Order: sequence, then C-alpha cells, then structure tokens
Amino acid sequence: MEARQERNVLIFDVGTQSARALLINNGGEILGKKQIQYDPAYVSPELGWAEQDADMYYNTMARCARMLKEDLPVQYAKVEAIAVSCIRDTSVCVDKEGKPLRPAIVWLDKRQAKGSPKIPGAMKPVLKMMKLEQFFDLQYKKSQCNWIREEQPEIWEKTHKFLMLPTYLSFKLTGKFADAAASLVGHIPFDNKTRTWKGPKDVARPIFDIPAEMLPDVVETGNLIGTLTPQACEDLGLPEGIPVYPAGADKACEVIGLGCMKKEQVALSFGTMATMDFNSSDYYELHKGMAPYPSVVPGSFTPEYEIFRGYWLVSWFQKEFAELEKIAAEGTNKSAVELLNEKMAEIPAGCDGLMFQPYFTPNFEMPFARGGFVGMADYHGRIHMYRAVIEGINYSLMEGIKLAEAAGKFKVAEIRLGGGGSQSSEICQITANMFGIPVVRVHTHEVSGIGAAMAAFVGLGEFKDFDEAAANMVHERDRFEPDMEEHALYQDLYENVWKEIFGKLVPLYGKEQEIYAKYGK
Repeated sequence: MEARQERNVLIFDVGTQSARALLINNGGEILGKKQIQYDPAYVSPELGWAEQDADMYYNTMARCARMLKEDLPVQYAKVEAIAVSCIRDTSVCVDKEGKPLRPAIVWLDKRQAKGSPKIPGAMKPVLKMMKLEQFFDLQYKKSQCNWIREEQPEIWEKTHKFLMLPTYLSFKLTGKFADAAASLVGHIPFDNKTRTWKGPKDVARPIFDIPAEMLPDVVETGNLIGTLTPQACEDLGLPEGIPVYPAGADKACEVIGLGCMKKEQVALSFGTMATMDFNSSDYYELHKGMAPYPSVVPGSFTPEYEIFRGYWLVSWFQKEFAELEKIAAEGTNKSAVELLNEKMAEIPAGCDGLMFQPYFTPNFEMPFARGGFVGMADYHGRIHMYRAVIEGINYSLMEGIKLAEAAGKFKVAEIRLGGGGSQSSEICQITANMFGIPVVRVHTHEVSGIGAAMAAFVGLGEFKDFDEAAANMVHERDRFEPDMEEHALYQDLYENVWKEIFGKLVPLYGKEQEIYAKYGK
C-alpha cells in the first residue's frame, strides 16, 4: 500500500477543567500538544451552581494554539483544517452579535427550575401509561433554559440564540451559528434519532420549549461549517481560508477516537464523568425514554451509560486521603495518583470485602442516590478504600454493559479505554479482570482529539468514511487479557452482593431526606 502524504489538522479539546490544542496528522500521530488548566474550573455564586465565562474557553483555546505555533512553527504552518471536541450540556445565551449575555452554565450545575412542562391534555394519559410523568418533570427542572426563563427573564428576552458551548466556540471561529448533530447534547429540543430539531408537536418539546429561531443550524459531519473569520485568524495565528469542520461532543469523539466502530467494541471512558458507550447503526434505548446520543458517524448512534461523578472520585480521594502520596511524589517524576495505583496493585481483588457505591450525585433512575463504602473492617486501610473506588466505578459500568447487551442482543467482545484513568496499567488490568473481556489501550490517551481529527480528515476528503479513518489513525498499543480466576470472584461478588446493596440502602436514603426536610435542612 502506498504511503500517504502527511497532512495536519488543528484540534481543540475543551474539557471541564482544561483546554488542549493538538496538532494531529492523518496517521493519528500527535505532533504537538499544549494544555492550560482553568483557574478556577468554574465558579459557584450560589451553592450547587457551576458557571464560567464563555469567552474564557475560547481565549484559552487561542492561547494554546499560539503556544503550539511558537514551539512548532513548521508543522503549525501546514494546518489544513480545524475541528472542536467539547464538553456537553453547557449552555450559552448570546445576543444578535453573538456576545454572551450571562456566564455559561456548566454541566455540573445543580440548580433547578420551579415550574413543570405544559403537557397538552391529550398527551397526559399517554405519559402516565408510559410512566414518564416524573421523568418529564425532572428533565424540565434540570433544563437550564427554563431556569433562565423563570429567574432571569430580562436575559431570556434579549437571547438571540441559545447555544451549547461547542456551538458557541464554532461561532467564535467561523461567525456561523451551526454545529454537528453529535455536538448538540444537552437539555435542548434535539431529536437524536432524526438528527434534527424536534417539531412543535413533539411530545417532549414542552420539556425545553425553545423557539426554533433561537436554535442553531445542524451541519452533518463531513460537511463544512465555515472558514476562520479574520478575528479568529488573528487569534490563532493562521491564514485566512482555513476550514472548520463539525465533529462532536467529547464522549462521541472518544468513542470513534478509540476505534470503536461496531457495537461489539465498547468504549469505557475513565474521565470526570465515567461512561460506557458504543457505536451502532441500530437505535437502542438503554433506559425507557432516554434516547441514545447521535454518533459522530452520520446515521449512527451512541448509546451511553453514565456515572455522573466518575473519575472525579479519584480526584476527590486524592484531595481527601492521599496526603502521604503527595509528599512522597515531591521531587520525583511520579504523581500522587501513580503512587496510589502502584500500591493498589498490592490489594487483592475484591478489597478483602470492601465495596464502594459511586453514586455521589442523584439522577432520574436513582433520585435518592448516595455514595459510600460498605463492609469496612479493622484491617481495611486507605489503599483498600482507593481500590474499592476503582472497583466500584467498574461494577457500576458492568450494569451498563449488561443493559447494552440485553437491548442490542449482542455480546461485547472487546473493551477500549479512554480518559485519564486509562493511563494506568494497573487500572487497565483490573478492568480486564472484572469484566472478563480483553481490554485495549490505544496509542494515545488523547482519544477525543483523535476522534475530532478523524472528522476533520473525512471533511477534507482524506478518508472516504470513518471506518477508513479509524483504520489509519487508531493504533493498538497494549492489550490486557483477563485473569478468569479473578473474574469469577468479581462476577460472584457482583451478582450476589453488589447488585443487592443499592436496593437495600435506598429506602434509608429516602427516609434521611424526609428527616432533613422536616427540620428545614
């Protein structure tokens, strides 16, 4: 096969805690990377709120890009296109000039609207029969647009477009209010099945009844959003005419960036939010009423199972319990987390009977959820607790895989890992053992960036489709085969202990909330 001539694209990967600019070639090689941590990641003017200046994200992107240009001027000059991968469900209200009217509301925000959806009378019996009344009401309350409409009507009156953050960043680059279907993920009236906006008669439209004229255009992956504006050219240090192609939200880009092109290949993301995703040409709902997300691949879907506070829990554990590792890491080339992972390998599978529930944040399925350690004894220490956190996240993701297999009538043959947690070989091996399935780690942990680069190269015509892009840009680095003896232990613990814990505890969580409510807490 004739070698391809190298081509380069510039990718922005905008996360919850930092932004990265990546130079990536058509072989999937990361030629250069610059990353800047936000300080702070978000602000909380009131308890439970999470807000951030929308332009902070763009300005951080631009700073990263200029740093890349300074370090790699030759490669940077060869940039042929740009794509953006970005966090989801983070909203920006802009005026007619595209200027933000208030800070962006970040996906971690917990505020809720007071009202409820205005369901047409004829539809109420249908929702009751389908047991979706509570779901609709909760989604209405969690929709950022409804809170703004209720609490800041003067802002809502001035809002020209209600955007998700990746669409706002695309606007800053191109001047166009447009984005990919795979980027339009949030509490907005988007139809994931048809990859278009929901019509006015759609049963779910009252949950987030945003006028059609306030929503952006949908540009399918592979097509052009636009070219850089003169201001963006100046901000990024690039010439005019550079095209910007739509990609997708971070999780959607991760799935294809891991090379998960068929449903038997499951992507586990060990990031701030831990997720189980797979790419499918068939439509599956893992939970009734919860549509799968649009895939970056046109015509396909990405069903997902989420743990809201996933590897955030590792950061939490490090902050609260790893002072010794922080001290030990000083002056070495290792981080506190790396030291924790090394020590964790010395703890036996199952943590000598200690289990962890990773449900720190309630959701529709578990409105009274709480996290916690179960089964502690006098011989358990900090490292037992740390390994229990890792195992607890995996136990929960097991539920996701079992839901996927039941809904799609298939068996998972391979797991591919993304996110920061995938950098640990100890975590990779534990995951293989727990699931009893081979685990693959690809050539880079920057898989969201690779997925966005695949979208850019498909747009440029370098590859005819995403399968060809994956074959050329995603490369297996490590394969972790499961220890089936350990897997048998984990499976026994999962079926006979883990699955029973939450059901036993949830009535107590509900009573606890009732007691606090009685005392006005």
